[in-house]
Amino acid sequence: MKKSFKKKLNRAFWAIFALGVLWVAFAPHRHVTLPPGPPPSVTVPVEQPPLGGEEQSQQTTPPPEAGITVPTAPEETPPPPPPPSPPVAEGVKPKIAIVIDDVGVDLKGSERAIHLASPITLSFLPYAVRLKEEAKEARDAGHEMLLHMPMEPLGHEDPGPGALLVDLPMRDLQQRFENALASFTGFDGVNNHMGSKFTAYADGMSMVMDELSQRHLFYLDSRTSAQSVGKQIAEEKGLPTISRDVFLDDVQSPELIRKQLAETERIARRKGYAVAIGHPHAATMDVMETWIPDAQARGFELVPVHDLVKE
Repeated sequence: MKKSFKKKLNRAFWAIFALGVLWVAFAPHRHVTLPPGPPPSVTVPVEQPPLGGEEQSQQTTPPPEAGITVPTAPEETPPPPPPPSPPVAEGVKPKIAIVIDDVGVDLKGSERAIHLASPITLSFLPYAVRLKEEAKEARDAGHEMLLHMPMEPLGHEDPGPGALLVDLPMRDLQQRFENALASFTGFDGVNNHMGSKFTAYADGMSMVMDELSQRHLFYLDSRTSAQSVGKQIAEEKGLPTISRDVFLDDVQSPELIRKQLAETERIARRKGYAVAIGHPHAATMDVMETWIPDAQARGFELVPVHDLVKE
């Protein structure tokens, strides 16, 4: 009886097992397919430097593994160069003021300067020979005139009698300047003769500007020194002023003088005007006698310095 029951139980177990195997093998099943794509990203928190500190903590980046290309930040592109200065408006002639300094000492050179085609600005030294006579000739020829005031240089050159010196008391400086201003009449302004030392002396230059302001004269800074405070003080006091752009004849060579005149023309074309200073040397006069009509034919307008100061 027991053996018969065990046999039945054993047959039932194997029958159920066989049915399970058949179901797994042949019954239909549903499969879920995930779409392709990168694995989900994992965000790793990075420690931030404390706020309010002047210096930021530096982070060290580990070197890339072999075979892996790490993109680098693009190199900075240098800023483009500034645009060139705009050309002078069409129909407007570039203006050039030519100033001849040291007039009245070399009589032959001074006479040639006076007979240059006008308008040229002639700057007379207060101790010039035949000062009043030559000043009248210059005025009759249509030239503008300046007082070429001697001032102390940095070197050992002699600026001449009556020069303004930094060690003089202010009352003596004022008296010397008043004497020079009274040496002749008909000039429109003053520029410095030498003066690389005195034009950097603020108190002395302030006195000069006060005297010019009382007489309604302008100041042309010859710029014999980069330390000159003349133009700055004149502007602070509301005095009409302008400064030199080019020296023409530091070297008395016709070729170099022409080169400096070409530089004067370039500046005038760029900003509308230029001021050039020369001297009554023979080489300078030779070049100027031919350059003036040529420059006018090329479209440049020669003007007295006063016209530029007014503009």
